[in-house]
Amino acid sequence: MIKPMIKIVKANIEDSELIAEIGKKSFLESHGNSASTEDINSFISKTYNKENISKEFKNTKIKYHIIHFNDKVAGFSKIELSTSNKDINELNVTKLDRLYLLKEFYGQRLGSSLFDFNIQLSKKQNQKGIWLAVWVENKRAINFYTKLGFKIAGKYNFKISETRSNPNHIMYLKYE
Repeated sequence: MIKPMIKIVKANIEDSELIAEIGKKSFLESHGNSASTEDINSFISKTYNKENISKEFKNTKIKYHIIHFNDKVAGFSKIELSTSNKDINELNVTKLDRLYLLKEFYGQRLGSSLFDFNIQLSKKQNQKGIWLAVWVENKRAINFYTKLGFKIAGKYNFKISETRSNPNHIMYLKYE
């Protein structure tokens, strides 16, 4: 049996279009029914475009990584170092902004691999923990993060459009 090959590489500005495409598809797969089609499409077009992603590479606190599975792009992560949250009483914490996998790669333990990679990266930067916002209806993600030791620390309204926000949990994992 051939062992599947997982490779995680640091993304750069040339990857902006690829990240935008994965972001659009993943967001639709996991949140497509969380608001009207019009609101979702508007959010995706504003958020996941080459220009927007390219701008983020200018911020040295933001780190993007792309995960490959058997030489196919499977998803990406975005963390933001030293990013505080009102519900967390620690300084020097990392925000896990995105951990996106394309649905066809679910069940391959890629989310765990990408997550572990980001934890190690965060710890190397002397961070005290990692936090994220997750839609309360995204049970798959909530279960994933709970199994990893995250605790619900607060709540947040994620703005999809001018007229639509989705309730999110703020979840936090303090490093030992």
